[in-house]
Amino acid sequence: MNILVVDDENDIEDLFLQKFRHEIRSKEIIFSFRNNGEDALTYLDQHNCEALLILSDINMPGMSGIELLKKIKKQYANPSPSVVMISAYGDKNSKNEAMELGAEDFLSKPVDFEALKLKLKNKLI
Repeated sequence: MNILVVDDENDIEDLFLQKFRHEIRSKEIIFSFRNNGEDALTYLDQHNCEALLILSDINMPGMSGIELLKKIKKQYANPSPSVVMISAYGDKNSKNEAMELGAEDFLSKPVDFEALKLKLKNKLI
């Protein structure tokens, strides 16, 4: 499974690589990382939308995760990759907006990596 992680936090890549080292080594999961929405869209354009799942932070400089979600659902509609929103602010308004715009799920930070692994493994079966 190809997963694109979009988050402006400096340590997010190291954290994912550490928590998913077994899945990466066995090639169950291939991660790509971008630190803003603009770079995420460029990545998707250059890789023919090969990301099957996008994990995106909501609060990022420049394009927010909500804006990124809107563009993904509009530009990559056949079929659109699954998008899971992640936010340190688990407020209901952000969650409701993300879900109404087509997000598959909404996770709060700090990310519960064991719960995320279970969700991803269920998608792989």
